[in-house]
Amino acid sequence: MDGVWRRRGGVLERLVVVDGASAVVRAAQPASDRVVLGARADTPAAAAEALDWLRWALGVDDDLRAFHEAYRWDSLIGASVRRRPWLRVTRRPPFEALAWAVCEQLIELVRAAAIQRRIARALGPRCPATGLRAAPDAAALAACSPARLEGWDLAPGRALTLARVAREVARGRVDLADPDHERGWARLRAQPGVGSWTVACLALHGQGRYDVIPAGDLGLRKLLGRLDSGGDPAARVDEAVVRERFAAYGAWTGLAGAHAMALQHQGPAVRVAA
Repeated sequence: MDGVWRRRGGVLERLVVVDGASAVVRAAQPASDRVVLGARADTPAAAAEALDWLRWALGVDDDLRAFHEAYRWDSLIGASVRRRPWLRVTRRPPFEALAWAVCEQLIELVRAAAIQRRIARALGPRCPATGLRAAPDAAALAACSPARLEGWDLAPGRALTLARVAREVARGRVDLADPDHERGWARLRAQPGVGSWTVACLALHGQGRYDVIPAGDLGLRKLLGRLDSGGDPAARVDEAVVRERFAAYGAWTGLAGAHAMALQHQGPAVRVAA
């Protein structure tokens, strides 16, 4: 798992901070047609708020019938849609999605998750009852020097990028809760080290934008490269080709990308774009 989610048996759990209140949320699927969710917090109101967040994070209330009807026989993703009708895009708090995307640039996901765990253990809030930690907020990361981030195995350039974007958010120059997402994306793209892939990860995983795809992802580029080349495992396409190919899915572009990623079974996933 990544730096904050923990799996015990068939139960996923994490600490989440919603509107300043901490709660432990859990999710399990005891049957193929049933998901059980729970939240524990100091007050019923905080638990209810955290439960609402968990429903959003797991996408359990998303109505995907139109997507399934349109693409279950699609030439690219139809096999995955039929086999995995339950597939959703997992979401995170917006700043966590942004920060973790920076951590995942250019390295294997296993190594990125280890970095995320170190950052959460050092800077994130902790639940004394469970030992779970949440990702640090923008203020905590903004107060952390790039040199300290490097000490947790983050490359120097990405450590500087993470510190910069944390300051932008902590000082209010980028408002990740602003409904006008594009305004925040433009300010982030002005930061060195923040490219289209990082912003797309924020949009898809932190802001619930199914219409956005991280087109620079190596897995997607290799998948289309193999298909276009007739099976050459070394082939890959440009980011622009991925974006053009998935534009046909319109409002469902990000979900289509998730199904495409489910179809490719290469080695350790590597993030190759900023």
